[in-house]
Amino acid sequence: MAVLRYLQLDVFAPRPGTGNPLGALLDADTLSSYQMQALAAWLNLSETVFFLRPSAPGADYHIRIFTPTRELAFAGHPSVGAAWAAVSCGLAQPRDGALLQQCAAGLLPVRVSGPVEALEIQLASPPARQLATPADSAPEALLALAAGGQPPELWDNGARWWLLPLRDAAAVRDLVPDMAALRDWSLATDATGVAVFADEAGSGHSRVVRVFCPADAASVPEDPVTGSANALIGAWLRQRNALPGREGHYVASQGREVGRDGRVQVEVDAQGTVWIGGHVQCVIDGSIHW
Repeated sequence: MAVLRYLQLDVFAPRPGTGNPLGALLDADTLSSYQMQALAAWLNLSETVFFLRPSAPGADYHIRIFTPTRELAFAGHPSVGAAWAAVSCGLAQPRDGALLQQCAAGLLPVRVSGPVEALEIQLASPPARQLATPADSAPEALLALAAGGQPPELWDNGARWWLLPLRDAAAVRDLVPDMAALRDWSLATDATGVAVFADEAGSGHSRVVRVFCPADAASVPEDPVTGSANALIGAWLRQRNALPGREGHYVASQGREVGRDGRVQVEVDAQGTVWIGGHVQCVIDGSIHW
């Protein structure tokens, strides 16, 4: 039995309790893949990250990401939370505010700014690509709320999300989805789930997002705050020259409908790389016997 340092973080959270929880196990080299998966299932958080010694040239730290049922190549809130933990716990030292994260999706650049007590993390998402999968099995009730002329599109950056703009912010906020229909659609198209979004001129944000994943995480059918989906929405907007805000930077609001109030900072740079980031809160700092 190993005794491992354990953090439980709140990611994309302006204050504790407003973001997406993340488990983080430090110094997990002694654990097998089976043990990691079993521990992630026992913790039953949407994702848990395990820190390993870097093995790729140039990597500052190395993580593996597990849901309760499977390993992921990439996920947004685990990657942002892991970067915060790596710096805060002394596992990695930024060079001119920069780090390289090693994960199954490759080496991802990270920007670190702000004081130690209020670090701000931005992470480069893996490249986004639009898939040719037709949306034939999309639920009709959801399509009826879509912005004019916009069909759902399946996009991939290590996670696969159906992206659908709705006609206005109220349609997003008031949506009561048919989770069974979304589950069946996701399973039929090998999608992680469905992200809906619209412009919203709010306090500190300009876009509202909701993300549903009943096929991928039956116990959390609506994800509180989702980095990978927000990154794909940024790429979708760039494709249409429709990025809000200035210089490709905006803030998305996600999670109010499930009792959270997450904020995701999205930036699309001149090269088309989508950066996602925000604040991280440490809620639990202890140890796990496993």
